Amino acid sequence: MAACSVEELLAKAEQEEAEKLRSITVHKELDLDFDVGSLLACDKNRIESRDFRGQKKEDFLRALARDNTQLLINEIWKLQTERVEEAIVAKLPEPSTRLPREKAPLKPRPPTKWEQFAKLKGIQKKKKTNLVWDDTAKEWRRRWGYKRAKDNTKEWLIEVPETADSNEDQFSKRTRAKKERVAKNELNRLRNIARAQKVKSPGVGLLPKAQQSRDELAQAVSVARTSTASAGRFQDRLAKEKAPRNSGKRRKFEPLIGDFSSERQKQLELLKVLDSRRPKLDITKAVNAQMRQEDREEAAAKHGRKGGKGRAGRGGKMAGRRGKRGKAEGGRGGGKKRGKPGKR
Repeated sequence: MAACSVEELLAKAEQEEAEKLRSITVHKELDLDFDVGSLLACDKNRIESRDFRGQKKEDFLRALARDNTQLLINEIWKLQTERVEEAIVAKLPEPSTRLPREKAPLKPRPPTKWEQFAKLKGIQKKKKTNLVWDDTAKEWRRRWGYKRAKDNTKEWLIEVPETADSNEDQFSKRTRAKKERVAKNELNRLRNIARAQKVKSPGVGLLPKAQQSRDELAQAVSVARTSTASAGRFQDRLAKEKAPRNSGKRRKFEPLIGDFSSERQKQLELLKVLDSRRPKLDITKAVNAQMRQEDREEAAAKHGRKGGKGRAGRGGKMAGRRGKRGKAEGGRGGGKKRGKPGKR
């Protein structure tokens, strides 16, 4: 009995060990193609339709994914490993498969104008310390921010310059000047970025001037019109106001992904027109062109007839006027023409 029980225990232990080994051992008719650098495994084995139909689709796909993932992990464990902070890490090789990507890789940022100047002059960037000595407080304070050194905004008294107005608030003037400096620095920063990327610098609207030109006034009107919630779509125009620039219809491109049925139909129609020997005749367009030509000819003929009558009528009236004038002169002169001296 003891011998039988020992044999049974050994058989059971062997069966459990076989089940554990079977969990990491996968048999395939064709070996998979691995690209461990990209963590990619390509399975070229044929899928039996009977097994796919006999089992549930989700269970079959889950089992297939599990087996292929196990084979990929087995390939990873064949690589060189090392221990990093109580974890075993495998060093992956360079990927051998070129995977497509939707967008192009990012280009390196071009140097700014200051970086180019610093490189030309050999200026190296030096990191400033965060703490500086404040002579007023007699302690080390931060260079920027809250409780900074040499903070003139905490002064309760400001000396009024001799050239300034005595009634002007110097505290509000200092605050306003600081806001203007911050805005100017931000504008210069945006312009540097635009110049580095070779794009148009951001507009600042219509700057205050003594006299604005015609183009500047038109630009100000366009900015004011498009500053509404509808971007100027429902704004009324003046009597002789021209249409703003760049306000026409923009060209729309078809999406790169999605349904391509419309594009396919367009290509088929284009091929049908190119393949046909006779050019495609638009009957409606041809009839309209013929009707317009006939209307132009009829209008030209009618205008020519009216012009001839008008000239003849004007000539008749002038002749009548001359005749009446001659009769009047003849009546005044007694019916005889007065000759020139020396002639009979």
